[in-house]
Amino acid sequence: MEVHLVDGTYELFRHYYAVPGSKGKDGQEIGAVRGVLNSLVSMLDKGATHVGFATDKVIESFRNDLYQFYKTGEGIDPDLFSQFPIVENAAESMGIHVWPMVEFEADDALAATAAKCAELSEIERIYICTPDKDLAQCVSGERVVQLDRRREIIRDEKGVIEKFGVSPDSIPDYLALVGDTADGYPGLAGWGAKAASAVLSHYKKLENIPAACADWPKSIRGASKLSATLKEFWNDALLYRTLATLRLDVPVFDSVDQLLWRGPKDSFKETCERLKAPELFKKTTALAEKRKT
Repeated sequence: MEVHLVDGTYELFRHYYAVPGSKGKDGQEIGAVRGVLNSLVSMLDKGATHVGFATDKVIESFRNDLYQFYKTGEGIDPDLFSQFPIVENAAESMGIHVWPMVEFEADDALAATAAKCAELSEIERIYICTPDKDLAQCVSGERVVQLDRRREIIRDEKGVIEKFGVSPDSIPDYLALVGDTADGYPGLAGWGAKAASAVLSHYKKLENIPAACADWPKSIRGASKLSATLKEFWNDALLYRTLATLRLDVPVFDSVDQLLWRGPKDSFKETCERLKAPELFKKTTALAEKRKT
């Protein structure tokens, strides 16, 4: 058994900027929603059986209470923002298990599900379908991997190390130092990707980094400045790491069977009519019938 966990927020953004806009029967913009659903049925057509789909029902989360500059919904195109509830309802109508997140983020739901699935011996592989660097912290060996569906790239633990220079469990520490502009926290001045990977490849965690830069490997350039910055902004670094650390205590499923795609619900025909997507309905129902035989 394999499980595919889809970052619905990323997919909606991706399709919004990749496909032409289109209006539904009620005049609502639905081009991105239609693109996401076609992408999901393509995944099912290629053999995916157990699928979860997480979205940020609201962009804000508990992290906004921790850091006032954390990302918000401000600046998101209204035509894009308005499609979040539509894609959630449409994916659920298609028969996909959906997590519309409010207190937590979509990334937290994906991380928690991946961790829970990894505990089940019957699951051979877990695909976290997003290129988001935050989710790299969830990768484990060759069993829990990231899948960039757009570029058709699979990144296992070795791939994470090749890309970031650190192992998956050091990704939150890495992001704490280099920052994440998409999430709204800056990292520490002077700590670029090379410096962070050079230090964390040796020490793994912020707490393990020696206070005296003289104890650092000679190969790390600018050690005195980096050490001074880390010392001065230590509390900031810890806060940023907390922001970057995905939560694994999110309620996601009681049984992995809840993620099994059994075909669209009765409401899916009406959903496709509203989306003016008759071919999507035909392809999805045909695929469901094929799975029954």
